[in-house]
Amino acid sequence: MIVVPAVDLRGGEVVRLRQGRAEEKTVYGSDPASAARRWAGEGAQRLHVVDLDAAFGQAPQEAAVAAILAAVAIPVEIGGGIRSLEQARRWIARGAERVIFGTAAVQDPESVKAAAAEWGPRVAVAIDARDGQVAVEGWTRTETLPAVELAGRVAGWGVTRVQYTDVGRDGSLTGLDTAAIARLAAAAPLRLTVGGGVHALSDLTALRALAVPGVDEVIVGRALYDARFSLAQAREACA
Repeated sequence: MIVVPAVDLRGGEVVRLRQGRAEEKTVYGSDPASAARRWAGEGAQRLHVVDLDAAFGQAPQEAAVAAILAAVAIPVEIGGGIRSLEQARRWIARGAERVIFGTAAVQDPESVKAAAAEWGPRVAVAIDARDGQVAVEGWTRTETLPAVELAGRVAGWGVTRVQYTDVGRDGSLTGLDTAAIARLAAAAPLRLTVGGGVHALSDLTALRALAVPGVDEVIVGRALYDARFSLAQAREACA
């Protein structure tokens, strides 16, 4: 299981939101490329980059994301506002190792199916859940669709990886919901990237001890930026 530092972008800055709320923002820097170089220099094997402006339906931060892609040699995955095949194709062409569809999995499944057919494991679907139900459009709207049901659907489309985030825990430092992770893993034969709430090394060791089939990546954001532990310590806890 590898640790994937998050680089969330809002208005050209590196930020973390609490439970996805734009008004509850903490800024951790104004140079996204520098943040990416920091994590790569500390041994990150992958970066999780999210364009929050695009996720909220605003002008995408293409320059900031492109600067990150140019700054590091490690794989970079990009999410936030990718809702069409053409948007995904543009980021793949610019060097993204993986593209992440979220809202499109609910509103435009055909685009996700076409992307999975074209790029295979370079395509992931973000399943963001609030109280077990799927949240879309930058987490501003909650569907009457259970996360486990969506997992089953996307597996049938040829998608091989889901990125699961508990919206209620994200950025709140309250710990991972390992029971929900286990339920999602049991719902479909998928690789799982999980996140939302990591606050201590004990969260990582508990996730590792759970030994849920398919869970091989964990996204960590605020806990790293707040120096609750180092990336090296997190990698050791997950080894």
